[in-house]
Amino acid sequence: MPAAVPSGVKARKGPVVAVVMIGVDPHKGSHTAVAVGADEAPLGQVRVRASAAQAQRLLAWAAAWPERIWAVEGAGGLGHLLAQELVAAGEQVLDVQPKLAARVRLLAAGAVNKNDPNDARSAAIAALRSPSCLPVRPDDHAAVLKIWAKRHHDLSRARNQVACRLHAALCELIPGGLAKEIYADQADQLLREAGPCGAVQQARAELAAELVADLRRVDGLLRETKKKLAVAVRASGTTLTEVFGVGPVIAATVIGDVRDVSRFASRDRFAAYNGTAPIEVSSGNRIIHRLSRRGNRRLNHAVHMAAITQIRHKHSDGRAYYDKKIAEGKTPKEALRALKRQISDALYKRLKADAARAAASIQSPGGHAGNDSVASAAGSHPERQLFGQATPGPATSLRRPVHQQKRTTSRARRKIARTT
Repeated sequence: MPAAVPSGVKARKGPVVAVVMIGVDPHKGSHTAVAVGADEAPLGQVRVRASAAQAQRLLAWAAAWPERIWAVEGAGGLGHLLAQELVAAGEQVLDVQPKLAARVRLLAAGAVNKNDPNDARSAAIAALRSPSCLPVRPDDHAAVLKIWAKRHHDLSRARNQVACRLHAALCELIPGGLAKEIYADQADQLLREAGPCGAVQQARAELAAELVADLRRVDGLLRETKKKLAVAVRASGTTLTEVFGVGPVIAATVIGDVRDVSRFASRDRFAAYNGTAPIEVSSGNRIIHRLSRRGNRRLNHAVHMAAITQIRHKHSDGRAYYDKKIAEGKTPKEALRALKRQISDALYKRLKADAARAAASIQSPGGHAGNDSVASAAGSHPERQLFGQATPGPATSLRRPVHQQKRTTSRARRKIARTT
C-alpha cells in the first residue's frame, strides 16, 4: 500500500513521516538527488546535469514514487531555480538549510564525510525529521524587493572598498589625505591642487584619478538602485516606511527576507529570527542572558540602522526611549539593544497589519483594482507615507502619530454622543 502524504506537510507543525523524501544537493554544474523512505533507508539516487531539462529529468526519475516530497538544500541559493521549477510543476518542495543538513551528517556518521550523495541524503533526512524546514513558495513581489536590496548592499560594499583604496592613494600624494568622508568631487579637486612631480607621483595620481572615476560610477549605480527600490517598495503597499528611520532600503530588506510573516507565531519568534532577542545561557541557579549572534544578519543590520537613525534625531521617540534606558543605568550598547527590540516589535506589528490587509483585499469582493489597497500601493492614500526616508518625519516607531490619536478620540466622542 503506497504511503500517504501527511496532512501536516504544508503547515510543518511536526516531522514528516511515512513518505518518500527526495533530497537534492544542487550545484552550478550538476544536481544530485537521493530518495529515502520513512526508515531513512536510501531508495535510489541520480545525478543530472544543470541544464534546461534538469527538472524534467528529475521528475522522470522520481516517477516511481508518486507520493513524494522534495527537499532542496539551500533553496534560496544555488538551488533556487531548480526549486522554483519543481514548484511550478506542482511538486511539494521544502527548503533545507545547509547547516541543518551538515548536523545530520555529523550525527549519522560521527564525521563530516562530505560528498554529493551524502549531502543529498542528509537534506532528505533533515526534511523528514525536522519541522523547521519551510515549504518553497513561488516567487512573488517580495523576491523583487530582495533582489534590489541585495544589489544595494553589494554596491555599498563595493563603494566602501573603492573609497578605502582612494583614501590610501591620496595619503601617498597629500599629507593626511582626506580626513572626512571621501566624495568623488572633493577627491578630484585635491588631485588637481596636488600637482604631482616625478614619474612615481604621476603614476599614483593616475591611479587615484581612476579610483575617483570608479567611485563616481558606483555612486551612479547606487542612485539608480535606490530609485528602483523606492518604486518597488511603493508598489508593495507596505506601511513599514511609516516607522521612523525605515526608508525604502530597510523596508525592502525586511520584506525580502521575511516574505511570509505568518511563519512567526509571535513577536518573540520574529525577534529571535532577526537576532534582537537575547539568548539564555543559564546554569543551575544562575539566570544569564547574552547578546544573540544568531538569526538573519541582514535583517539584524536593517534593524540596527533604523535604531541608529532614531538615536541621531533627538526629537524621535526612539531617542527618548534610548535616553530613558541610559538614565536607568544601562550602558549605551545595552540601551541600543533594547531599542532594537522595540523596533523589531514595531516592524512585526506593521508586517502583520499589512498581511491582514492584503488577505482582506483578496477575500473581499472589492479586492481588485479600485479599492484602497491599490491606492495605498500607488502612494495616494493621505494617511500613509510610503517613501518615508531615514529623516525626521511625523511617524515614530513606538506609538501612533498625535494627529491620528486626536482624530480617533474625537470620533469616539461623537459615537458616544450618538448612542447616548
